[in-house]
Amino acid sequence: MQTAERLSKIPPYLFMTLRNKINEARARGVDVISLAIGDPVEATPGNVVEALAKASRDKANHRYPTDEEWGMAAFREAVARWYSRRYHVALDPEKEIVALIGSKEGCHHFALGVINPGDLVLVTDPGYPGYKPSIWFVGAVPHPVPMKGENNFLPDLDAIPADVAKRATAFYLNYPNNPTGAVATPGFLADLVAFARNYNIAVCYDNPYSEVVFGVDRRSFLNADGAKEVGVELNSLSKPYNMTGWRIGMACGNPDIVKAMATSKANTDSGVFNAIQYAAIEALDNCDDFIVEMLHIYGQRREKVLATLRDLGWRYEPPAGTFYLWTPVPEGFSSSEFCDFVFEKTAVVLAPGAAYGTNGEGYVRFSLTVEDEQLDEALRRMRNNIEGLAFAT
Repeated sequence: MQTAERLSKIPPYLFMTLRNKINEARARGVDVISLAIGDPVEATPGNVVEALAKASRDKANHRYPTDEEWGMAAFREAVARWYSRRYHVALDPEKEIVALIGSKEGCHHFALGVINPGDLVLVTDPGYPGYKPSIWFVGAVPHPVPMKGENNFLPDLDAIPADVAKRATAFYLNYPNNPTGAVATPGFLADLVAFARNYNIAVCYDNPYSEVVFGVDRRSFLNADGAKEVGVELNSLSKPYNMTGWRIGMACGNPDIVKAMATSKANTDSGVFNAIQYAAIEALDNCDDFIVEMLHIYGQRREKVLATLRDLGWRYEPPAGTFYLWTPVPEGFSSSEFCDFVFEKTAVVLAPGAAYGTNGEGYVRFSLTVEDEQLDEALRRMRNNIEGLAFAT
């Protein structure tokens, strides 16, 4: 049976490849510890689970979701309250917010709503692997924008050739950044708005790690003056409220782009289960303290990993965002070679930087979303089995 040509452009999805590697090793009896995948292991807040249980018992919620194209008005109003309280951003629930089945889905609906076949689309490199498939699926062409450590993993907008910028119709980027952990500055966001306005580029600012920052202020793209004129921000309850499996998020910002995304969704799915939206309202309205608790947990894990890496010879200052650590590999290794080396020595799985783009070569990503006992054991194995590493100075 012939399948669509567009699928031939898509490499194996990184996280499925890692899961297959883990499962194969475990089937051989290897005690594998994965520090490669960012999926919180702590439970969703109990009051959120109870809100789901209560709403799921109401037969009214067993039918198609309310206002399936945009999401429940009550959910969109809760999103507006959350953005006002957490980021001092004013949003119109009727025109500037659409519910998503997670922010990853938003990447696709942005492409379907904004990008045409043959368009050139800017995408950061390294970057989240999900962006390029969204671009390919609509017949457009991704153009990598390098992010370098010497520029704090922020794209140099002035270095984008003018002919490229003039051809581009959209720009996917993500801060706090997966995989690097970099955090955008107010100055960069202002420059991004000016750049997008100058070249008539629609911005898809993917911000699911907005709450996961250490020692710096949380920030929304929509904090920048004029941001709503040029783009939308995707966000999600997955990371701040440990709701990755619930699949609930939102796109906020430019009303024309939000409407286009809602139109795409209306012709793709039937919306988010009402009971999940009611649970999300509970999280958005009443779980600020839970975010503080999780940041404390991640902060402790972060310091444990950094202490081990420093003892093993790493010398670097990590960026301030996400629950990942993006670290340079020792001399003599590619990113994949070093991941293989660590796995062979310790049965600990890391994510190779090259999987996130050409400019990810030379780095690996550690995830902090693992039980403390598992993390302690992984670090013990590294301390006992990895030595003699050399690093560029």
